[in-house]
Amino acid sequence: QVQLVESGGGLVQAGGSLRLSCAASGSIFSVNVMGWYRQAPGKERELVATIHSGGTTNYAASVKGRFTVSRDNAKNTVYLQMNSLKPEDTAVYFCNHRNIRSWWTPGYWGQGTQVTVSS
Repeated sequence: QVQLVESGGGLVQAGGSLRLSCAASGSIFSVNVMGWYRQAPGKERELVATIHSGGTTNYAASVKGRFTVSRDNAKNTVYLQMNSLKPEDTAVYFCNHRNIRSWWTPGYWGQGTQVTVSS
């Protein structure tokens, strides 16, 4: 199994920045995809960004140009740098890890970290 520990959430003013971290441990898939998802009250969970073990990234249109996902394979850690934050970015952010060959499965999830952006 894989364990994911997230950190970096908090409260910031609009226009500010935060960096989220997700440290993975356990039986990590050698070929994998890491993703950041978010969910606000009353809304469906949505994909924010993904990064393949080979380095390929993908972003939701709402965050492209403002957020950057990266990973440090030596530390088994994925990051989400969030700049120019908006109140609509307020949500619980979740980290996900899954085998790329089984991308349709739920994989493993972190506990979530709250991000609140005030106006």
